[in-house]
Amino acid sequence: INAEYGGISETEILLPELLKQAGYRSKIIGKWHLGHRPQYLPLRHGFDEFFGSSNCHFGGDDVKTPNLPVFRNEKMIGRYYTNFTIEHGLSNLTVLFIQEALSFIESQAKAENPFFLYWTPDANHQPAYASQAFHGKSRRNSAYGDSVMEVDYGVGVLLNTLKQLEIEQNTLVFFSSDNGAEGIAKQSGGSNGPLLCGKQTTFEGGMREPGIAWWPGTIAPGKVTHQLGTTMDLLVTSAGLAGVPLPRDRIYDGMDLMPILTGETENIERPVFYYRGNEMFAVRVGRYKAHYWTWTHAHYHFCPGQYVKNVTTPDQTNCTAHPIVFNIERDPGEKYKIVKGSEYKAAMELITPYVEKHRQTMVPGEPELNYCDKMVMNWAPPGCEDIDYCLPVPAESSIRLCNWDH
Repeated sequence: INAEYGGISETEILLPELLKQAGYRSKIIGKWHLGHRPQYLPLRHGFDEFFGSSNCHFGGDDVKTPNLPVFRNEKMIGRYYTNFTIEHGLSNLTVLFIQEALSFIESQAKAENPFFLYWTPDANHQPAYASQAFHGKSRRNSAYGDSVMEVDYGVGVLLNTLKQLEIEQNTLVFFSSDNGAEGIAKQSGGSNGPLLCGKQTTFEGGMREPGIAWWPGTIAPGKVTHQLGTTMDLLVTSAGLAGVPLPRDRIYDGMDLMPILTGETENIERPVFYYRGNEMFAVRVGRYKAHYWTWTHAHYHFCPGQYVKNVTTPDQTNCTAHPIVFNIERDPGEKYKIVKGSEYKAAMELITPYVEKHRQTMVPGEPELNYCDKMVMNWAPPGCEDIDYCLPVPAESSIRLCNWDH
C-alpha cells in the first residue's frame, strides 16, 4: 500500500490506548489487519505486546509476493509457510496462539494487573488449518471443520484458566467474529444457516455474527437478548467498565452493552448502518432493515444456491428511491419483502430520520486500500535482518489504483 495510506489513522484512539489510562496491559495474539507497515503495527497504537501477523495467512512465493511475516512485538520472527508451516490443512499456529494467551493471562494474574487480551486466531480463514490433534477429526471432514474444533477447544482452555486463577468473576469475555461465513467457499467454509448470502455482502449472512458474553457472577448464563449490537460497542462497553471517559472530540457509533447484558435494560433502539466502501447499502433499526443498494456479484456469486427476486442482484443495484424492507425478526432470511402498505410506511418512518441525520453528519473518508504499490509489501519488515530473511525490495515504486474485483 502507498506510504500515505494502508492502515489505521494516527488520529484514531484505539481501545488499548484508552485502557492504558486505567493501568491495563494489552496484548494482541493472531491477526491484526489494520496495516502492515511499521507505523501501523499494534505497539504504535496502544498494545504492549503482539504475537501474530498483520494480515491473514495467505501464501506467497517470496519472489512475486513475499510470504507474510509473523511478529513478536515490533520485530518479525519468521514468515508463514517457510518458518510457520501451513500444509494440507495442517499447522500448529493455533496451538502457539493458545500458549501465548495462557502465558499472558497467567503473568498478568500473578502480577495482579488489569489486562486486555485481544485473541484473534485466523485458522478458520481460507486456507483453513488445524494442528495434528484435530486434523481430520471433524464430522465436516474438512480443514474448516477441524479448525473450528480447535478454536473451540482453545476458548475452553482460556476460560478454564481464568477459573483456575480465580479471576473469572472479575473478567469479561466476549466471543464474536468479523463477518459471516464465506458462501463462495462452499464445503470448505462455514454455514450461515437460514440467513441470506454470506461474507462480502450486507445481507444478514454477511453481517450477522455470534455474540457471546461470559462473566460469571455478573452476566446470567443462558440469557438471550434481541438487542441489536455491533463489535463497535465493545470499545464503549470496555471503557465504561474500566472507568475511562471517552474522548469528547469525536462521535462514537458504539454504545455501552452492560445494561443489556446484566438485564437492567431490555432493549435500546438504535440504528446500524451497513456499508460497502463509502456507500451505505442498508440500515437496520429494531426489527426492520432497509436495503438502499443490493449486490451479490456477477462473477463470484456471494450467495451460492440462494435466490430472492430483485434482491440477490448480480449487479450493483440502486434501490434508494424505494428501499427494499424486511422484518428481520419475522424473516431473518430476508426472503419476503414487505410490500407497499401500512407496515412498509411504518418501517420507513422509523428508519428515514436516522438515515437523514446520518447523512447530514457523516464525513466520508478516502478508503485506505484505494492505492497499491508493490514496493511497500512485506519484503523487508523490521527484524528481518536479525534472522537473515530480508527479501529484495523492488527498485521502483509502482503506485496505482488497486483492483479489488470482489
